[in-house]
Amino acid sequence: MSQDVVPLDRVPQGRVGSIVSLQGGPWANARLAALGFTPGALVRVVRNSMRGPIIASVLETSIALGRGQARCILVRFGGD
Repeated sequence: MSQDVVPLDRVPQGRVGSIVSLQGGPWANARLAALGFTPGALVRVVRNSMRGPIIASVLETSIALGRGQARCILVRFGGD
């Protein structure tokens, strides 16, 4: 089983992964961390229609993210 690291905006709906790192600027990273998107946290993609916002669940809370924000979050999940 391989390990894939991709931006959150490219993770298919329903997948669960572990956050590897945040790749935004200092303000964006601080904002994402305050929402619970921190390295090591598990994140589940609730909705990703490949257009519009992404809904992700972290720390048992669903959060809507713009695609630019989601692109800053790198996630690792096992390949199929």
